[in-house]
Amino acid sequence: MSKKIKSLIEKELSSKLSGVEGLAVINPRGLDGNKNNKFRHKLHDKGLKMLVVKNTLARRASESTKVKGFDKLLDGPSALIYGKAGLPDIARLLIEEKKENDQLELRGIFFDGEAYAGEEGVKTVSAFPTREEAIAGIVAALLGAGGGLVGAIQGPGGSIGGILSAIEEKKKDSDGAVA
Repeated sequence: MSKKIKSLIEKELSSKLSGVEGLAVINPRGLDGNKNNKFRHKLHDKGLKMLVVKNTLARRASESTKVKGFDKLLDGPSALIYGKAGLPDIARLLIEEKKENDQLELRGIFFDGEAYAGEEGVKTVSAFPTREEAIAGIVAALLGAGGGLVGAIQGPGGSIGGILSAIEEKKKDSDGAVA
């Protein structure tokens, strides 16, 4: 491959990786044509893309992107998976695919400057909450604390109201009228 073609490919890779904050790396060697098409279809349904790359070009292309340093995961044939879905979603999808296709090699996931290598790294990332799950947890914590505060405020007030009602009822019974 000529230097000019490598340069064009490197620029194209760099533009594709420019908006990517994290990605997964797999070895696509175990995927035959049919499995590859099915896997890419699953990825497409989740808003993800798979890009088979030449390692040296991927290293050079990532130098000016947020995924600089992911090259620790590159070893032999490599495919990058990236897209709109969160990395925990990607990790969960890869683990499901690994159950269906034992030959699929999971190299790892890279985001926030940290590489989670191998299948264990992918399992670790799959246990992380997705963005939506994290937001739901925060909202639940806020609402739970608010509900406790309302209960604490209403509890003594309700007790005092009940005591006053009982006193009023006793007064009615003893006098026959409210004073």
